[in-house]
Amino acid sequence: MPEPSTGTLTPIEETATLLAVRLREEDLLSLRAILSGFNWQLYEAGSVQEALACLEHNRVGVVVGERDLPDGTWRKLLETVRALPNPPYLVVASHHADHSLWAEVLNLGGYDVLMTPFQAGEVVRVLTLAWRHWQHDWQRTLERAQTILAAV
Repeated sequence: MPEPSTGTLTPIEETATLLAVRLREEDLLSLRAILSGFNWQLYEAGSVQEALACLEHNRVGVVVGERDLPDGTWRKLLETVRALPNPPYLVVASHHADHSLWAEVLNLGGYDVLMTPFQAGEVVRVLTLAWRHWQHDWQRTLERAQTILAAV
């Protein structure tokens, strides 16, 4: 499989972390294949509860979750991740992605929507940008904490 084009994006130098939540088997296989040529650590969970357990033990910057989950929807997943310190960015995956879903995800605080079956270039672009934004937020949080500690 040829390496997907990332446009003007430069490769991620450190290992980026991604949690896939309840993706359909064919979508999960596709995601694994797309990310195999890149520096990504992929975790997997089958539900919102499993996702929370994974997120409590691993530093994850991006979560890709199916629109409908066995114990809720992407909205419940978003509420769950947003309650964490330095919450990961949520990307919703859906076979039935449309403008109303995209608008709802963005308006409620999700990062983006990916249509399935996945297109390699779009997956790489969205996940790389989400990771970089999350990393930027993480760095700002660390800098604020260091400033506070230095003032004490």
